[in-house]
Amino acid sequence: MRPISTFVVAPSIPEPLTPLVELSRNFWWCWDNEATRLWSHISPTLWEQTHHNPVALLQTVSAERLTELATDADFIQRCTAVVSRFRDYMTSETWFTDHTQELPPCIAYFCAEFGLHESFQMYSGGLGVLAGDHLKSASDLGLPLLGIGLLYQEGYFRQYLTESGWQNEHYAEMDFRSLPIQRMNNHDGSPVTISVDFPTGTCHAYIWRAMVGRVPLYLLDTNVPANTDPILRDVTDRLYGGSVDTRIMQELMLGIGGMRALKALGIQPDVCHINEGHAAFFLLERTHQFMERFSMTFQEAWNLTRSSTAFTTHTPVPAGNEVFPIAELEPYLRRTVEGIGLAWSDFTALGASIEDQPTHEFSMTVFGLKGSTFRNGVSALHGQVARQMWKSVWKDFPVDEVPIGGIVNGVHTPTWVAPELGHVYDAAMGTDWRTRPWDAEVWKGAYMIPDESLWRAHEMRRHRLVHGARRHVMQKHHAALSERQSDIIDEMLRPDVLTVGFARRFATYKRADLLMSNMERLASIATHAGRPLQFILAGKAHPKDLMGKELIQEVHRRVRAHGLERSFVFLEDYDMDIARLLVRGCDIWLNTPRRPYEASGTSGMKAAINGVLHCSVLDGWWAEGYDGHNGWAIGRGEEANEHEQDVSDAAALYDLLEFEIAPMFYDRDAAGVPHRWIERMKHNIATNAWRFSSHRMVGDYARQAYAALYAGQQAMLRDNAQGARELLRFEQQIARLWPSVRIVSYNVKGHHPVHVGERLTAAVRVHLGDISPDQVRVELVHGPIDSRNEIRPQSTVHMNLVGQEDGDPIFEGTSTCLTSGIQGCTVRIVPHNEAYATPAEARRATYAHPT
Repeated sequence: MRPISTFVVAPSIPEPLTPLVELSRNFWWCWDNEATRLWSHISPTLWEQTHHNPVALLQTVSAERLTELATDADFIQRCTAVVSRFRDYMTSETWFTDHTQELPPCIAYFCAEFGLHESFQMYSGGLGVLAGDHLKSASDLGLPLLGIGLLYQEGYFRQYLTESGWQNEHYAEMDFRSLPIQRMNNHDGSPVTISVDFPTGTCHAYIWRAMVGRVPLYLLDTNVPANTDPILRDVTDRLYGGSVDTRIMQELMLGIGGMRALKALGIQPDVCHINEGHAAFFLLERTHQFMERFSMTFQEAWNLTRSSTAFTTHTPVPAGNEVFPIAELEPYLRRTVEGIGLAWSDFTALGASIEDQPTHEFSMTVFGLKGSTFRNGVSALHGQVARQMWKSVWKDFPVDEVPIGGIVNGVHTPTWVAPELGHVYDAAMGTDWRTRPWDAEVWKGAYMIPDESLWRAHEMRRHRLVHGARRHVMQKHHAALSERQSDIIDEMLRPDVLTVGFARRFATYKRADLLMSNMERLASIATHAGRPLQFILAGKAHPKDLMGKELIQEVHRRVRAHGLERSFVFLEDYDMDIARLLVRGCDIWLNTPRRPYEASGTSGMKAAINGVLHCSVLDGWWAEGYDGHNGWAIGRGEEANEHEQDVSDAAALYDLLEFEIAPMFYDRDAAGVPHRWIERMKHNIATNAWRFSSHRMVGDYARQAYAALYAGQQAMLRDNAQGARELLRFEQQIARLWPSVRIVSYNVKGHHPVHVGERLTAAVRVHLGDISPDQVRVELVHGPIDSRNEIRPQSTVHMNLVGQEDGDPIFEGTSTCLTSGIQGCTVRIVPHNEAYATPAEARRATYAHPT
């Protein structure tokens, strides 16, 4: 039955409580503990039933309860204090206030998912939660950043397990009117609408805005009346759902539609940041907008786009780097591409990792790499892996010079630190850790926390974890539980037992089954009479990942086969609510990825800022965070074949649990305080809390990426974008004339053998043809020789023009020998332009050939 009229019925909020409406419409409340307690006080039951959604809470709470609260002087005082703090936050000066000159006025951050809070299911896991933390820290720092994403009608799936442990998926439709989001309307009240053309028709989308503190997050919604075709209406139906065609349409809407949405709102970003390849199609639309703005060709505008774009790649797993069959992409994009003056073959080449080689696939990661100037992985180790993975894009340069850096991820400290622990930190360190969480000096105060205070706060969190886990299992299965099963739940987990947490996506490379590879030994360790252990696991497998689902089922089977249901608990439907419970209450956070496939990992960071000790393979962030005394390392960072590595890592893990971790945890004084354990907790907090703060991460992006990109873009934009036009002319000239460039002769001078501290000098004669010497750099490359007879690592020295011979320039340069051993050198010529951030940006080089 369809209505003949629709209208909105708003809740009647008593006047003293009207500031709550303002507060509910900004996600700031979700990282303010007093605000969260305020919502819970209104109705603890409804707060849980609405999945901690204050908008839905105010819509469903009874008028009688609101009237009662309006006359509660204590509640009104608390409400006034929280709202006053929120308003002060929104208007106060920030870190950005002191950095306005070097940073861009507007930064657009594109991502396919954003994890802000469990009540807003627009995320699947770590990528989305990281994006949410990025926005929160940008807000705290006052960075002029905005987010662009999609508004999924059903979000990501809710997980439920059968009796045998098989994962099933359930999708729940969301009521956008009960969420803290606002549809963007024109002055006449009509919705601001954008569209993207697909083969099946034009897909229209509304724009919604969620406020994340000071940062707006714009989300596109295709479930609109203008989309009469269900296929078009359902484009933003589910996160990572549907067929290849669905994914193409989603990513076109995110990238192209995202840029059109900003234009429709009158927003012109100075710098754009693509968080993973899903949004890379934005490069086409941004280039098109530059073409229209400056009346320029695609190639000229492309230089403007790439000079002001940052691209972050998140996975060293090949399958995680999205590729589309060109045959399936062509119906969606060929008309658009050719309409902006780009040949289809030139476009597909932008998604090919190897140039001039036929390919049937278009890589979104390669497209993002080629369309950006700042590129990074999400840890130092991942940066190394990414350079190795994508070196074919810069085939003329050694892997160490591939222009992909590493900025390690971070987590939003106010969101993830337990309130009880926050009070302990305040008492020992002051409150600067809340406003300057990136400051290492502030966190040195962790060493001053009294052992008893830290331990009591931690014990309180473990108690909450145990009772919360029992309640979660009971709520999920109460309708189908037998009496025996109810008894097991009542007895599962103990609040005084060493608790190990393992929660992450169930992908095979994360090796969730490594812990259970020897169940007899694990059972012996877990049920030790004087030093028992208990394990809490959580995580989802992608709906199409059968191996991941089988892994979850196998975990359940092994636990039951060994009668360990009381010591091993799986919390289904892992989300941010469960994550907070776990990272705040476990004693050990376990991570067992197959190195080097964990790009970063952020759950362990969330645990670390709560003093939870990390036990992990030296991969991702832990390869940077571990110092030998702030947690435990499984192995020494070695890599072997899969079977040997699994056997070795499992044995190392069992030894750590049995002979180091459990004995230290249960080594107590007369008052029951484990001082050696607490010493390690404090060192963990002092060394890791600041380093893996998302405030530090966003600050790194601001300084290393956004500021540099903004400066480069300003140079490109001078004189009506003459910089971009000049760069294109330079690159076209170089491409035309480069085949004639060669090294005619060279001479390396120095004693034999050369001693440490002595210099070697090289002279080289080069033929440049019609290329001017100031359009190239001639470089002396020097360093140790590795087992493949390659110079690595290398140092590069700029050689100076010293003369000519028969019209050919002569260059000389010197390099100092800083270490002993077998070393080598060579010389090369690379194109040089002030617009290039690194020599590799030209993606061509000519080397001397050994005689």
